[in-house]
Amino acid sequence: MFEVSVETSFTATHAVTIRGVEEIPHSHDWKVVLRVQGEELDDDGLLVDFLDLEKQLSNAINPLHNSNLNTCKELENQNPSTERVALYISNCIDVTPPTTILSVTVTEAPHCKATYTP
Repeated sequence: MFEVSVETSFTATHAVTIRGVEEIPHSHDWKVVLRVQGEELDDDGLLVDFLDLEKQLSNAINPLHNSNLNTCKELENQNPSTERVALYISNCIDVTPPTTILSVTVTEAPHCKATYTP
């Protein structure tokens, strides 16, 4: 099994609602790690093209960068938790089978991460 990962970051504001109470809006420097896996390499000896994966990840986070996630249309007016951000990013990534997305991990603050595994 082979695994490839790419990483990026973005800055955004959010205010998560927890048990009916909305937090005070605050900003984070979010970190994102996208991991894909597969058993087969292509004719060039690659699982995936790093540049393609980086471009897809960049396209996924561009609408989030410098935004307020509470009003960001990409999150469809859902509570902008770190978990939902990871799910959104995963849904933006398209890899060719038999390669699959292993996980998307989003870090909103040191020691505060959420991972989505499709």
